[in-house]
Amino acid sequence: MQKEHQGRPRASARPPGPLLSCEVLLSQEGPRASWAGSGRWRQSLWVLATRSLNQGPEKAPGDGRTVGEQVQQAGPGCLGALDLMHLCWQHQNGMYGLHQDVHHFNSFDKVRSLPLLLSQAGVRTGIIGKKHVGPEAVYPFDFAYTEENGSVLQVGRNITRIKLLVRKFLQTQDDRPFFLYVAFHDPHRCGHSQPQYGTFCEKFGNGESGMGRIPDWTPQAYDPLDVLVPYFVPDTPAARADLAAQYTTIGRMDQGVGLVLQELRDAGVLNDTLVIFTSDNGIPFPSGRTNLYWPGTAEPLLVSSPEHPKRWGQVSEAYVSLLDLTPTILDWFSVPYPSYTIFGSKTIHLTGRSLLPALEAEPLWATVFGSQSHHEVTMSYPMRSVQHRNFRLVHNLNFKMPFPIDQDFYVSPTFQDLLNRTTAGQPTGWYKDLHHYYYRARWELYDQSRDPHETQNLAADPRFAQVLEMLRAQLTKWQWETHDPWVCAPDGVLEEKLSPQCQPLHNEL
Repeated sequence: MQKEHQGRPRASARPPGPLLSCEVLLSQEGPRASWAGSGRWRQSLWVLATRSLNQGPEKAPGDGRTVGEQVQQAGPGCLGALDLMHLCWQHQNGMYGLHQDVHHFNSFDKVRSLPLLLSQAGVRTGIIGKKHVGPEAVYPFDFAYTEENGSVLQVGRNITRIKLLVRKFLQTQDDRPFFLYVAFHDPHRCGHSQPQYGTFCEKFGNGESGMGRIPDWTPQAYDPLDVLVPYFVPDTPAARADLAAQYTTIGRMDQGVGLVLQELRDAGVLNDTLVIFTSDNGIPFPSGRTNLYWPGTAEPLLVSSPEHPKRWGQVSEAYVSLLDLTPTILDWFSVPYPSYTIFGSKTIHLTGRSLLPALEAEPLWATVFGSQSHHEVTMSYPMRSVQHRNFRLVHNLNFKMPFPIDQDFYVSPTFQDLLNRTTAGQPTGWYKDLHHYYYRARWELYDQSRDPHETQNLAADPRFAQVLEMLRAQLTKWQWETHDPWVCAPDGVLEEKLSPQCQPLHNEL
């Protein structure tokens, strides 16, 4: 379920607009809090645009200018991670897919999660919105309003409710430093779960008959003819209307971010708080979410540190990952990473790195990895990837089977229109066709400097044989280091007794 991200931030003196059109990535955790230089406790807030965001409208009615005053914006090029509260990769912590309902994936009982470590370090923890992880013993929070004890629409999309819950958290704060995880459910699709509110729940709370009203939201509609259609989305009326609906929910989330920041300001803690804004995966359109292509892993990342004002409004070119949030939060609270094992003698090593040094000076980070095994329980399509500078390598382990489609995306207007046009033999307005989308090569190698849309697979090109072997070696080394059970797949079996090694299956792959 987890992907990882790489972001190349480009320097820019232009203040970022609303929290809508940036791209980058992240991850998190921690224990034992430290004093800030001012003698006051350091605080930490994480604002998360939960699920499915990597682009949006140029303008929205939210409080983006407030964020622009303080936040570092990192730009394009990522490899994603669906779950942001893990210390380690999904293939390492056991949560191979979605947690809820019939899917029922859970982390191993011995996993040391972010809220668990922070709590042990004397940090007060809170979560508002979509939790999406389990079990509870691994992911405990001192203050929790999530889909587990309420309506996900109310705690994840009703920005007035979210504002009041943030206020409640701050008003009940004691003398401990805090970590608050605000997990907006916008702009996730809802056509599969709550279709009465629209494909993205864009009608929820808009004041129309039967939709209810969110007092703090000023809904903004977008003309489908005016939306920016990304290269990986079919340019059709159905897809344009789909994008326009998502834009409306991005605007709701954007206004919600402004409300949360205002609550911090009113409580007098904003200037002591590290603020991080990101998403857990890319946009829910073709080649996006559940893929390890650029559209599925490019995510927004904004980092605002009160201790690094020189970097406010700038964009970094470093490649970063969601797994970097763990060491970032640990670093912020001066908490050492614990040494522990999940199974046997395999010590869990921190694979991410703190982003705080990037707020001091531009780092030379150029490599990131990606991992996805499942999404829904029926969607077994393990993929691993590595991006080094301009080259991205994707390993599709189940390449002999068609790429699976999740329920949310299947019922979307975009995909239904794509299916209908394909079966009718009509033009799709898309840069791919369904056959090549379903059936992929085992190895996919792309040079994004010459092929930003990732349409020319170079894996079989002898001119890039050295690049392919270098990246394959990097990927394999990383899989062994992160105890990946799929390290030998699909043409070998992992034998772990005595000396772990891959044994050949001779299965003609």
